[in-house]
Amino acid sequence: MKFYIKTYGCQMNERDSDAVAALLVQRGHELASGEGDAELLLINTCSVRAKAEHKALGKLGLTTAPNRSKTLRLVGAFGCMVERLGPRLFDKLPNLDFAVGTHRFRALPDIVDRVLAGPEKILAVGENPDGEHAVSEHAVLGVSAFVNILFGCNRGCSYCIVPTVRGGEISRPAREILDELRELAARQVREVTLLGQSVMAYGRAQAVWEAADRSPGGYQEPFARLLEAAAEIEGLRRIRFASGHPSGCTAELARVMGAVPKLCRHLHLPLQSASDRILKMMRRGYSADDYRRAVARLRETVPDIAITTDIIVGFPSESPSEFEATRAFMDEIGFDNAFIFKYSPRPGTPAAGWPDDIAMDEKIRRNKTLLQDQNRRTLAVNEAMIGRTADVLVEGVSPRNPDRWTGRTSGNKIVVFSPEFDMRKGDMIRVRIARAMPQTLYGAVEGSPCEVER
Repeated sequence: MKFYIKTYGCQMNERDSDAVAALLVQRGHELASGEGDAELLLINTCSVRAKAEHKALGKLGLTTAPNRSKTLRLVGAFGCMVERLGPRLFDKLPNLDFAVGTHRFRALPDIVDRVLAGPEKILAVGENPDGEHAVSEHAVLGVSAFVNILFGCNRGCSYCIVPTVRGGEISRPAREILDELRELAARQVREVTLLGQSVMAYGRAQAVWEAADRSPGGYQEPFARLLEAAAEIEGLRRIRFASGHPSGCTAELARVMGAVPKLCRHLHLPLQSASDRILKMMRRGYSADDYRRAVARLRETVPDIAITTDIIVGFPSESPSEFEATRAFMDEIGFDNAFIFKYSPRPGTPAAGWPDDIAMDEKIRRNKTLLQDQNRRTLAVNEAMIGRTADVLVEGVSPRNPDRWTGRTSGNKIVVFSPEFDMRKGDMIRVRIARAMPQTLYGAVEGSPCEVER
C-alpha cells in the first residue's frame, strides 16, 4: 500500500515520521510521491500549541470526510494530540480509522494490517507494553538526519503539555546512539541533529555509559561525553543538538563545544521571557541573569556561536513593562533569530487554570513588535557576513530556483549560490557572501573542484 505522512510540530515529530515511514517500508508498504498518490494517509499531530492542534484536526476532518479522495483507503493519526485526546479523538473524527500515541509507534504496522483485515477502529495510547521507546530505523536519508537521544521531559513548565503526552525523561544508552550514528555515516549522512525535549539533560536520570567507557578529553558529564564520542565517527562532518536549556550550558559543555570542530556553532536556547516573575510562573528554573551567564559561558569558548531562541508573549498577567524587559533583553543578547509565539492555554497544564488575561489584539501587537525587532537584528547579523567566506554543507537544488543550490553554515544560516562545477549533496564548499536578507545569505562558490570535501 502506498502511504504518505503529513507532519505537524517540532523536529521530534519529524524524526517520529521518519521512523514510522521506515517501519512501514519494512512491512512492505511503499512511500507515495505525494498525498494525492496515497492509499494510506497518516497525520503526525502536535499538541504543544493550540494552533498546531487545530491544523491537525482540520486536516483530519477534511481527509476523513465522506467525500474524501477515492484513492484513500485508510486515514490514521499518531503523535502528541492522539496521546492527549485519547478516545475523544474519535468523537471529534468519527470516520478516522485508527490513532496511535507517542509510545506505541512500533505497533503501527500491525495496526494498519488489523484495520485492513476488518472493520475495526483502533486506539493505541499509553506506555508501550514492551518498554521500548527508540526506533533507530530511518526511511528517507539525505545529507542530514535526526537522532533521538532523550525522550520525554522532567521539567514541568507550567504551560507545557509535553510531559503529559511524552512522559518523563528516558535517555538511550550511549553505545546504542553511537551505533546508529555509525550506520547513518555509512549511508552517506553528513550531518546529524541529536534530539531531546531538553537535550542537555541527557544521562541525568539514568546511567547511559558503561563502566569501561572512557573520555579521552576527560569529560564527566554524559552529554559532553556523547558529543565527544559522536565527533570521532568517521564520515560525520557536523553535529547539532536541540533544544537547549540554560541549566545545561555548563563550563564542560562550553569546553567541548570549543574543543570539537565538528560541533556546529549554533545553539537553540529558549528564553520564553526575560521577566523573573514570569519565568517563575512558567517554572522555567532560571532567572534572566542565569540565562545571561549561560550565554556568556558559551561565547567565551565559541565567540562566533549563533544563538537562537523561543519567546512567548502574552503569558497570563504579563505587564507592558515585563514585555519591554524581554524586548530589551533580546537586544542585549543579540539573538541571531527568534521564534515568537502568542500564549495559548493548553488543557491539563497548571497555567490553563489561570486567567488568560492578555487581550488577543495585544498579544498580536507584542508578537509583531518582537518579530520586527528580530528581523532588523537578523539582517544586521547577516549583513556583517558580506565579504566573508563561509563553509557550507551542500543540501541540493534550491526549492525556489532550480538554477541555484542551497546549503547551511555551521551557524545554521541558509546560503544560496550558483554551482560553479559538478557538485553533490553532502559536499563541503567555501562560499563568499555577497548579499544578505533576514533569513537567507547569497554568495559565490570559491575554490576549485579538488578543494571540495566529499
